[in-house]
Amino acid sequence: GASGGGGVAVASLWTEVNRCGQNGDYTRALKALSKILHENRDDVTALHCKIVCLVQNGSFKEALNVMNTHTKVLGSEVVFEKAYCEYRLNRVESALKTIENAPDQTDKLKELYGQVLYRLERYDECKTVYTDLIRNSQDEYEEERKTNLAAVVAAMSQWEKAPMEDLGLSESTYELCYNTACALIGQGQLTEAFNTLRQAEELCRVSLAEDSDVTEEDIESELAVIHSQMAYIMQLQGRTDEALQLYNQVIKLKPSDVGLLAVTANNIITINKDQNVFDSKKKVKLTNAEGVEYKLAKKQLQAIEFNKALLAMYTNQADQCRKLSSSLQSQNPGHPRPVLIQAAQLCREKQHSKAVELLQQFSEQNPESASGIKLTMAQLYLVQGHVTKACDVLRSIEEFKHKAGMVSALVTMYSHEEDIDSAIDVFKQAIEYYQAEQPGSAAHLALVREAANFKLKHGRKKEAISDLEQLWKQNTNDVHTLAQLISAYSLVDTDKAKSLSKHLPSADTMSFNVDVDELENSHGATYVRKKAGKVVGENLPKEIGQGEVKKKRKKKKGKLPKNCDPKATPDLERWLPMKERSYYRGKKKGKKKEAIGKGTQGATAAASAEFDASKTATSPPTSPRPGSATGSSTVPSGSGVVPPRQQKPSSGATRKKAPQKKKKGGKGGW
Repeated sequence: GASGGGGVAVASLWTEVNRCGQNGDYTRALKALSKILHENRDDVTALHCKIVCLVQNGSFKEALNVMNTHTKVLGSEVVFEKAYCEYRLNRVESALKTIENAPDQTDKLKELYGQVLYRLERYDECKTVYTDLIRNSQDEYEEERKTNLAAVVAAMSQWEKAPMEDLGLSESTYELCYNTACALIGQGQLTEAFNTLRQAEELCRVSLAEDSDVTEEDIESELAVIHSQMAYIMQLQGRTDEALQLYNQVIKLKPSDVGLLAVTANNIITINKDQNVFDSKKKVKLTNAEGVEYKLAKKQLQAIEFNKALLAMYTNQADQCRKLSSSLQSQNPGHPRPVLIQAAQLCREKQHSKAVELLQQFSEQNPESASGIKLTMAQLYLVQGHVTKACDVLRSIEEFKHKAGMVSALVTMYSHEEDIDSAIDVFKQAIEYYQAEQPGSAAHLALVREAANFKLKHGRKKEAISDLEQLWKQNTNDVHTLAQLISAYSLVDTDKAKSLSKHLPSADTMSFNVDVDELENSHGATYVRKKAGKVVGENLPKEIGQGEVKKKRKKKKGKLPKNCDPKATPDLERWLPMKERSYYRGKKKGKKKEAIGKGTQGATAAASAEFDASKTATSPPTSPRPGSATGSSTVPSGSGVVPPRQQKPSSGATRKKAPQKKKKGGKGGW
C-alpha cells in the first residue's frame, strides 16, 4: 500500500514538473524534482530534468555538480548539457574535450562546437562547422548561424589578415551588416566599411522601432557597438576629434557589454597618448572590468595590456612601467613591443646606453623580429651622436638593406661624416642586389643614376665611369649622360673620350631658333647691355648747337656722407684707426659733465661705472646686477670683435614613443 501511495504521489509530482516546464517556472519544477529524487535518487529522467532546470536558471556550477555526482547512472545522456555548462563557465578547453569525446555528434553539439572553436580562435575549423550546419539544417535559426559565420569571416580578416571570402551571406540584418563591416576594416577598405555600418545603423533603428516598448535609450544602447566601430574608422582616418566625441558618447551610455566598454576606453587612451593622462587613468579602469578576458580576442587583450604599460610610462610611474613591461615580455617572449617600452622608459631616465644594450640583446635572441628593434637602436645611436654606429646597425638589417629609403639614409649619414668610400659602398651593394634580382628595372636604373651623380659630385670621376656607361647603354639618346661620361673619360682615357664625342649631336642640331633681341628685351632679362638706339634723322647734317646726338650713359654719382664739404680735400688718414693717425694727441683730460637722470635713482656716474662690467677689461662678463648702469664700452682699435658663440643645445634624452596599438572590436552574433 505504501509503495502504491508513493507511486500516485510521484505521478502527481511529474504532472507538476511538466506544467512548470511549460510555464518556464524552473524553480518550482526543481522543488518537485527534489521530492521525486528523494524517492529514487538514481532516476535518470528526474536527474536529467533537474540539470535542464538548473541550466535554465543559470546555475551552471550546480548543474555540473549533479552530473559529476551521477556520472555512472547518466552515462552519455547529458553530454550536451555538460559541454554547455563548461562553455558558459568559460572552461572552453574542457568543453572542447567533452564534445570531441561524445559518442554521437548531434546537431546541437555541432552548434556548440562552432562556438567553442570561435572562442578558441580556431577560425578555419569553425568556418567549416558553420558552413556544414547551414547546408544541412532547415529551421528558424538559420539567420543566427549566418551571423556567426559572418563573425568568423570578420575575425579571420581582422586578426589573421586572411582575404575576405564571399560566402553568399546577405546583409539583411544589422548583425550581418556589422560583421561585414568588421571584415572590410580588416581588409583596409575603410570607406566601404563606414557605409556598411551606416546601413547597419539604419536596419537596427527600423527593426527596433517596430517594438512599441523600446525607448530611444534602448535603441542608442543597441547602436553603441556600431557607433564605437564607426569611431574606430574615423580614428584610423585621422579624424581623431570626431572619433573621441563618438567614443565618449558610447561610454556615457554605460552599455552592459564589458568587452565593448573595454575596447572603447582603450581606443580613447590611444588617442590621448601622453596628453590628458588623468582622463586615461579613469578610462583604464574600464579595461579591467570582470569578464573582459572572455569577451575579447587575444590580440585585443594584448594591445590593452601594452597600452597600460605605456600609460604607466606617460604618468611617470617608472616602477609600474618596468613591472608591466617585463611581465608582458615573459608572456609574449618574441614580441618586440614590451622591449621597446622598456627601452623608451630607460631613455626617459636618460640611460641611452642601457636602452641600446637591451635592444641589442633582444635582436640577437629574436632575429625574426629584429628589424624594427634595430631601427630603434639606430635612432638611439643618432641621439647620442654616434652616426657611424647607427649606420652599422642599419646595414645589418637584411630585409631593408636594398630599399631606396635605406640607401638614401645611409648615404646622407656617411656624407655627413665625410666617409665617401662607405657611401659609395652602400650604392655598390644595392646595385649588385638589383643587378641580380631585378636587372634593368626602374628602381635599378634610378640607383645607378644616383650613384653616378654622387661620385661625380665628390670628384670620383673614374669610379663613375662604369655607372654612366651602364646608363648610356640603356638609352643611347641620353645626351646628358653621354656628356657626363665623356667628361669622366677625359681624365682617364682621352682617346676613349674622343671616340665617344662622335656620338654627340652636331652643333647645328642642338641650336634652337631663338630671337636673341626678343630674349634680351624680355621682362625677365637683367643686366643686359643694350645697343645704342638709332635716332631718326641721324644722317642729316648737324645743326650748330645741336650737340652730340648719341646719348652717353650718365655715370651715377656715389652718395656722399652727411656734413661733407665737396670742395675740401678729404682726410687721407681717414681709414686708419684714430690712435694710429699722425695728428692724434690722446684723449683730452677734463671734467666730464654729470650724467643727470641716467642710472638708478640717486646713483652718480662714478658709482655706476664701478659696477659696469664693460669698463673693466679683466673682469669676466656678468649679468647686469640690479642698480648697475649698462653702458657700452668702445671696442679697442685694431682688435676684431668675436661674435658670441652659439652654444649647442644639451643632448637630453629624446623621448621615444613606442608605437601605439589601435584596437578593434569584432562581434559574434551569439
